Amino acid sequence: MAGRIRLSYHTRLFFMLLGFSWMLVACFVAFQYHREKIYKVEKLEGQLQLFNAHMIDALQTDSIDFLATIARQRLPIDGLRVSVVGVDGSLVFDNTLDSLPGENHLDRHEISEAMRIGHGFTIRRHSRSTDNVYFYSATRGDDLIVRSAVPYSLPLHEVLEADRTFLWFMGAVTLAMSVLAYFATRRIGRTVTRLNRFAEKAERGESVYDTEAFPHDELGSISTHIIRLYARLQRTMEERDSEHRRAMYEQEEKNRIKKQLTNNINHELKTPVASIKVCLETILDHRDLPARKHWEFVELCYSHTQRLTGLLNDVAAITRMDDGAANIAKEPVDIGELVEEIAHSLSGQLQKSGMSLSVDIPAGSVVEGNRAFLCSIFRNLIDNAIAYSGGSEIRVRRDEASAEAYTFSVSDNGAGIPDEHLERIFERFYRIDKGRSRLMGGTGLGLAIVRNAVQLHGGTIYAANRYPSGVAFIFTLSR
Repeated sequence: MAGRIRLSYHTRLFFMLLGFSWMLVACFVAFQYHREKIYKVEKLEGQLQLFNAHMIDALQTDSIDFLATIARQRLPIDGLRVSVVGVDGSLVFDNTLDSLPGENHLDRHEISEAMRIGHGFTIRRHSRSTDNVYFYSATRGDDLIVRSAVPYSLPLHEVLEADRTFLWFMGAVTLAMSVLAYFATRRIGRTVTRLNRFAEKAERGESVYDTEAFPHDELGSISTHIIRLYARLQRTMEERDSEHRRAMYEQEEKNRIKKQLTNNINHELKTPVASIKVCLETILDHRDLPARKHWEFVELCYSHTQRLTGLLNDVAAITRMDDGAANIAKEPVDIGELVEEIAHSLSGQLQKSGMSLSVDIPAGSVVEGNRAFLCSIFRNLIDNAIAYSGGSEIRVRRDEASAEAYTFSVSDNGAGIPDEHLERIFERFYRIDKGRSRLMGGTGLGLAIVRNAVQLHGGTIYAANRYPSGVAFIFTLSR
């Protein structure tokens, strides 16, 4: 309903507990009140029964007239009325009446009970003889019944009532219980309210990490555990989503790179294929070409096929690296020995270009990796220095060593690389001087292969110009 007031959990719990407590206290008070009244009635009844017994004993030896004298002298309560009734119901004696009425008393409750079981009482009954209200108690002897009666006045009413001190005490206890119930339910209510807010946040998918507000009790501990479990689950889901997004991004990036690679390969293949086609068409169309010219076209075709072979080999290498480290076989590789082998294989090119190669790698520089890819790192960097640096010296050295990785550098003293190209030289098919690169037979994939191979071995690589001349490629390889 629109105008309906919704009470908080604390308020509802407090009133429920308060109502139950008050009902319990009310039942206990009513029971105790009734029990105390019965006790006081029985106590008064016992006193009157004892008096009646004395009167019966006196009647065994004395006359009715003497009994009247005794009754006047031994009355335990002021205003006590003493009657003697025969077994036939006739009133034999009454200390409050001058003349005895002739009515039968067997219909009186206390008299009929005394006739039946020997004693009886009536808490409150009006007397037609005296026009007063009495508390009656009757006791049967051998041939008569002695009945005593106490006027039912305000003092007697107060005597028979339960002690009001008990009622005041129970009222104070009830008030104290109400205060305790308020604070106890407020503590529980706050915890439940916070749990409810947490549930609402969780339903909306909000991050919930607040566990400081809960009290240090069982319910607070359970609430804290619930929120911690939710937070752990939330972090797990966030990590899963993050991994999923990262995997999706990586897959999209791979698809983009593959598409870019395909386009670049298509572009790179056109030039050598077109050149080979032109050379072959010329040979076929001009069969009378001089032998020297004929061999020039054949050599040109061969150089273009070599370039195609290099391009295909580089593409195959990059494709293998893109498949990930899990598919690459690894073994311990001594980098010093590997670089010496490369230097020996390139001695002819170094001599032809007039360059020297110095290697400064301490013995025992062993890396757990793929030998072919490690070879491609150093081979491509040295090849680049020979082909494009224009310098006279190439240096390969191990700069640093830690428990996790080695740091290597390949540098030259050539012309260096313009600063605007340093950030992009590791991109696939990126060339600083496109004409010169193609003329030298480069595929544009050498440094891309180097970067992928370094990353495959848990490392990083960057290029920096040296002072006063040259460029250095610095990279790390995990041990």
